[in-house]
Amino acid sequence: MSGVMLPLFMASGLAGAALAVVSPWRVLRDALALIIPALGTVAGIWLFATTAQHGTIAHSVGLFTGGVAIPFAADALSAVMIVAASIVAFASNWFALVVGETRARFYPALTLMLLGGVYGALLTADLFNLFVFIEVMLLPSYGLITMTGSWSRLAGGRMFVLVNLLTSTVLLIGVSIVYGVIGTVNLAALAGAAKGNGPLTVAMGLVVLALSVKSGLFPVHTWLPRTYPGTSAAVMGLFSGLHTKVAVYALYRIYVVVFDLDQRWAWTIIIFCVVSMLVGSFAGLAEHAMRRIIAYQMVTGMPYIVVMLAFSADDPTRAVAAGIVYMVHHMITVGSLVLTAGAIEETYGTDLLSRLDGLARRDPLVAAVFAMGAFSIVGFPPFSGLWGKVLVVTEIARAGDWHAWLVIAVIIVASFGALLSMIRLWREVFWGGNVQLPDGLYVPLTKLAPGAALIVVSVGMFIAGGALIDAAMTAASGLLDVSGYQHAILGDVNAAIGVVK
Repeated sequence: MSGVMLPLFMASGLAGAALAVVSPWRVLRDALALIIPALGTVAGIWLFATTAQHGTIAHSVGLFTGGVAIPFAADALSAVMIVAASIVAFASNWFALVVGETRARFYPALTLMLLGGVYGALLTADLFNLFVFIEVMLLPSYGLITMTGSWSRLAGGRMFVLVNLLTSTVLLIGVSIVYGVIGTVNLAALAGAAKGNGPLTVAMGLVVLALSVKSGLFPVHTWLPRTYPGTSAAVMGLFSGLHTKVAVYALYRIYVVVFDLDQRWAWTIIIFCVVSMLVGSFAGLAEHAMRRIIAYQMVTGMPYIVVMLAFSADDPTRAVAAGIVYMVHHMITVGSLVLTAGAIEETYGTDLLSRLDGLARRDPLVAAVFAMGAFSIVGFPPFSGLWGKVLVVTEIARAGDWHAWLVIAVIIVASFGALLSMIRLWREVFWGGNVQLPDGLYVPLTKLAPGAALIVVSVGMFIAGGALIDAAMTAASGLLDVSGYQHAILGDVNAAIGVVK
């Protein structure tokens, strides 16, 4: 695959959205909602094979000089994220189709526009265009939040809009200051520039702050469980796999390229991550609805990914690979949990714990799929969560000092908290039989299938653990090959003389 093909990822989503808007045929709109992410999955696999063999590939729009043009770049990490995001988007749109949400004419178009923004954010090599593509993601998200879900979507939508407008403003201010201080926002030209440059560090700190809010890290995490569950399950599945993970991906890219894995910030990362783990894992115990509990599992998962940046001094490839494995696992598993809970909600008209009971006897297949998702999120075999947590703990333990053991202890406690949340949900919803539910009402297989398909992917990731880890190592190596990233984007001359120091 040539670098000139990279903009087509973003263009495919936007073109699909445009076609869905003008099409009078619902069947075509529904087909586009599935075909675009399916093609994205296939193209992402092809992109991974290409970048694994040839390293970073890039394209300067308009064939302008590197450092001046709008740059698109892809390495193996970009490809892995495209594949995972496309799989979650396909399952979420599949669920929306089954439950009838695509009856709203603009629903498929909004989801495809969102996906186009995701592809652009994963492939851009420019901070300003990262901001632009995040806005492309957010604009359809505002529509999706207000058009689907319960009445609580109105309050949740207001919170979502306010938080994201504020963080986008902070992100734009940070990018503007970076340009004012350095004269460029090209990531390749900024390689290693934050070390020893106080003004740039402050400016990049604003960018990192905005991305941390968007990813739902403590102490700015509460907006996420207050907004996502108010939407429909299909939209929550989309948001869980796309919005927060794009922010975490950007944090990885910036910390590796611009900060050069500067370990002076390790303690700051550790402090925020360990508190996020504890808050997210135990806060779910106070919630009263299935998807609200799952939303806190999203909050819990983010620090497992980000904390690996603080333990990348000795063997950065293995540490980053552990974070990548956990990120992909979390996208798939949380997507499955959300869509399975959504199947229950769509069938019984509620996901409140107090109004559901005894589903393990009524719907044993639904109970089995949900239990598998819960086992995966906690880290039990035979699901992808086992490899995610084992790799994270192993790479943290490699540091061998007391703060590594502190983080491991917090991971154990947080995992116990997540287990308690899942046990409480299981006890209230699937055990017992005190709540009288309508006779003859069962979750149809068609509604269960999208969540079940994602948990099959999780099992496949466990079975193919060796291949999964190899792919993550390749992705980590691609991310850490900053010189190859510079060369692909800036070219020979610019890579030699155009890099900010």
